[in-house]
Amino acid sequence: MENFFQISLFEDSLPAVSNAASTNDGKKSQKFLRSKTLPDNLPEFRVIRSARRKRSISALRQNGVIEIHIPDRMSRKDELAVIPEMIEIVLRREAKSRSSDEVLALMASELLALYLPDFHERPSSIGWRNMRERWGSCTTSDRTIRISLRLNGAPYYVVGCVLFHELIHLRVPGHGRDFQEYLDRYPDKERAESFLEGFEAGLSAAPELLPTP
Repeated sequence: MENFFQISLFEDSLPAVSNAASTNDGKKSQKFLRSKTLPDNLPEFRVIRSARRKRSISALRQNGVIEIHIPDRMSRKDELAVIPEMIEIVLRREAKSRSSDEVLALMASELLALYLPDFHERPSSIGWRNMRERWGSCTTSDRTIRISLRLNGAPYYVVGCVLFHELIHLRVPGHGRDFQEYLDRYPDKERAESFLEGFEAGLSAAPELLPTP
């Protein structure tokens, strides 16, 4: 899900835009800023300068990376001041829109009742986790289920499909015939899988940031 925020720069709210021209050295300058000046615990971000922008900046999360769009003539000093502020704004907006672990637990109860009424297995805990390689996971030994934070804010039928997948693993550890028969009970399976394929393709196409030395 994309989170967007845009404001105008005014002297009484954020640092003023410098009148001096600024060269756009792209990822090289971003690498320097992250490693030498900005806090190390900031999420992944990229700064994009635009000659068309005069006094406005915007920030949004695109394919997992926060993009901060600024005027090309903004000074490096002002850029340094704006980056943490805009990241914080995006994170606050995302926190407000995210569903909680309790919502996942309620969704799981509904899915079990609707599509797996013959299951006596129940998860011991369900929660959002920072997972980059999987959409979800289930540990059968302790019956814990984790759903990737990347899906927090995705359509209900998509999160439901991933959660349903993990609920089946409470009984069936593999992905054989029995598993597929259970998974076919989910009415929006094909629609959700198409969404996830497109989402994954978008993440793979996103340009990578330069590594911090």
